[in-house]
Amino acid sequence: MKNPNTVVSTALASILAMSALGLASGAEAAEKTDMEKCYGVAKAGKNDCKTLSNACAGHSMSDNQKDAFIALPAGTCKRISGGSLQAPAGM
Repeated sequence: MKNPNTVVSTALASILAMSALGLASGAEAAEKTDMEKCYGVAKAGKNDCKTLSNACAGHSMSDNQKDAFIALPAGTCKRISGGSLQAPAGM
């Protein structure tokens, strides 16, 4: 990079790209605050976090496992048949 204009242009492009990524991650974080855990509606192997029988996401053993949850937008779980906002006893 012998041309100073190229160096300056590259630096400015990098700063703009990093700013755009920062705005995107901030917006994503704001969206996550409007999420809720919905128990008993996850398909087998599609849960978002631990259950009583395992400690990892994606390891629920059966459909609609009562202790497995998925994160849904707030207000959605109560509209799903079988969905519960309360974790089963023992969690």
